[in-house]
Amino acid sequence: MNTPFRGFGVEAAPARSQALFDEGLRQHMLRVYNYMGIGLAITGIVAFAVASTPALYVPIFTTPLKWVVMLAPLAFVMFLSIRIERVSFGTAQMLFWAFCAIMGLSMASIFLVFTGDSIARTFFITASVFGVMSLYGYTTKRDLSAMGSFLIMGLIGVVLASLVNLFLQSSALQFAVSVVGVLVFTGLTAWDTQRIKEEYSEHYDAESAGKIAVMSALSLYLNFINLFQLLLNLTGQREE
Repeated sequence: MNTPFRGFGVEAAPARSQALFDEGLRQHMLRVYNYMGIGLAITGIVAFAVASTPALYVPIFTTPLKWVVMLAPLAFVMFLSIRIERVSFGTAQMLFWAFCAIMGLSMASIFLVFTGDSIARTFFITASVFGVMSLYGYTTKRDLSAMGSFLIMGLIGVVLASLVNLFLQSSALQFAVSVVGVLVFTGLTAWDTQRIKEEYSEHYDAESAGKIAVMSALSLYLNFINLFQLLLNLTGQREE
C-alpha cells in the first residue's frame, strides 16, 4: 500500500534546519548592525560634545596631544585584532565602546572645520552608499572574495599615504587619497558584509558568537567612518 506522506519527515528536517539557520543568521546580522549603530551614535555624541566645549578641544587640538588622540584609534584596532581571542566577550564589548568614544574624540575637529549642514549632508550620503553596498554584499550570489586581496592592498596604500600626508599636508595627495579611499571603502563594505555572512555558524557558543559579532561590527563601523571622512574631505563645505 502506498503511503502518501512517505518521506515527509526526511524532507521536512532539512527544511526546518535551513529555516533555523536563516533565522540565526538574521539575528546575528541584526546584532552586528546594532553594535555598529550604537558605536556610531557614541562617536557622534562624543565628537559633538567635545567640539562644543572649548575647555576640551583647545588643550587637545592646539597641543601635541592631538597626535595621541589621532593615533589612539589605530592602537585600539590593533589591540582588539590581536587580543580578541584572549579576552572575554564582555571585555571585547567594552573595548569596542571605548574605541568608538576615542574615535569621537579624534573626530571632534570636523565640527570645527566643516559646516553643520555639510556634515549632515555627507552623513546621509555615506549612510545611503553604505546601506546599498552592504545590502548588495548580503544578497549577491557573486563571490566577492577575489576582490578582497585587491581591496586590502588598496586599504594599506590609503592608510600609509594618509599617515605620510599628516606631515606633508599636501592638498593634491589628500585629494588622491580621498578619491581612492572612497572606492576602497565602498568595495570593502560589500566584501566585509559577505564575509561576515559566510563566517556565521550556528554551532558557535554564546561567548564566541558575541566576540565575532563585536569584531564584525568593528569592520563595518570602520568602513562607514572612513567613507564618511573621505567623502567629507571631497564634498564638505568648510567654515568661513
